[in-house]
Amino acid sequence: MQVLLHTDPNTDGSHPMALHLETVAQAAMARFGERVTRIEAHLSDVNSTARAGENDIHCTLDARLVGQGAIVVKDQAGNAHQAIEGALRKLKRAVGVALEKHD
Repeated sequence: MQVLLHTDPNTDGSHPMALHLETVAQAAMARFGERVTRIEAHLSDVNSTARAGENDIHCTLDARLVGQGAIVVKDQAGNAHQAIEGALRKLKRAVGVALEKHD
């Protein structure tokens, strides 16, 4: 499974963040095996660095499944790690439902 990270200029898009995303995404989606071909994560800070807010980091995950369309989920939190974790919980549930319907 390919894991890609896209960020805005105000969000951490460093190599360690990309490695963290890949590690947690691989672990979360492991039960689906090769049926998930790619996950793209989009991290953004809606208030920029000028105004820190409670839930201003948004994470959108786009999963590509074999033989199906994309599944998109979103979450927001106070930091990037929490936003990724929340979005991955939603994605795991959404992919499971989509694959059950397909089977």
